[in-house]
Amino acid sequence: MSSALTDLFPYPIVQAPMAGGVSVPALAAAVCEAGGLGFLAAGYKTADGMYQEIKQLRGLTSRPFGVNLFMPQPETADPAAVGVYAHQLAGEAAWYETELGDPDCGRDDGYEAKLAVLLDDPVPVVSFHFGVPSREVVDSLHRVGTFALVAATTAEEARAVERSGADAVIAQGAEAGGHQGTHRDHPETGGVVGTGLLSLVAQVREAVSLPIVAAGGIMRGGQIAAVLAAGASAAQLGTAFLATPESGAHALHKDALTNPLFVRTELTRAFSGRPARGLVNRFLREHGPYAPAAYPEVHHLTAPLRKAAAKAGDAQGMALWAGQGHRMARDLPAGRLVEVLAAELASAGTALSQYTTGGNAR
Repeated sequence: MSSALTDLFPYPIVQAPMAGGVSVPALAAAVCEAGGLGFLAAGYKTADGMYQEIKQLRGLTSRPFGVNLFMPQPETADPAAVGVYAHQLAGEAAWYETELGDPDCGRDDGYEAKLAVLLDDPVPVVSFHFGVPSREVVDSLHRVGTFALVAATTAEEARAVERSGADAVIAQGAEAGGHQGTHRDHPETGGVVGTGLLSLVAQVREAVSLPIVAAGGIMRGGQIAAVLAAGASAAQLGTAFLATPESGAHALHKDALTNPLFVRTELTRAFSGRPARGLVNRFLREHGPYAPAAYPEVHHLTAPLRKAAAKAGDAQGMALWAGQGHRMARDLPAGRLVEVLAAELASAGTALSQYTTGGNAR
């Protein structure tokens, strides 16, 4: 990775931007202060809401940080399929005593307004999910001194990221919690396929010359060492930070990460219409097989259900986003977690060095 970018954060540890109220200013600030790169998630917020969080974060740390944007989505959903899914969810609405959301209440997530704010009052790093920004957008960010990072889930997508002029690619493996950052959602995949992180990093490394930030299921410093050895310049961790006290995640969500009731994760369209990895609960089991490829329509449709489930204290109706390493979550303050991860990374590096120099060779 370019020295100008890595100079922003001493440790190769990036806190993933987790939308939905998880990546709050307190979490990002704690990560930044400890030597990682903290992120705010602008997804599902208004432009002003994003700006207010940036102001709060600046009041908590003088260290560099990032802001994540969702790319506007093409109109590819089948309205009839969305209507059928709404009918299937009628029982959920009755159970939680709420109304279903309006599936047609917006699909661009205020992208242009948020960009305008970030160009008027620049931040050190902006990352993009669900697609690739135009070369013009990337150039405009560069002109105000902002680094641009873009998520990719395949080598082909990484090539598109490189063509955009972005500074680095976030290689997101199938192990990652939350939404897969695919540039286009392909209904024929059913949302259940993907490439594992180590294989993806190797493929992206051979496909592009961009620096790589590796994301997907990373919970320990030894795993960070592994992706660095595979060719990444830094690692992005989400689920590991979700469990911290600074995280804005619901208490039920944090508890579910290590609760023996939730033993595995799956990629599902049940909550948003786009493939996203979450803990398998009742809602996912019952509705995942039938959810259409329709984002953000399904996201809007289920939003009141998810809020009502959280208010009722019912984790079985919530979107419990989590990566495959969720059982390894540690209840540590975010800053302390960065320190522990850095120490584990150093230990792994020492062990590897001893092995390669013959100290532990057999």
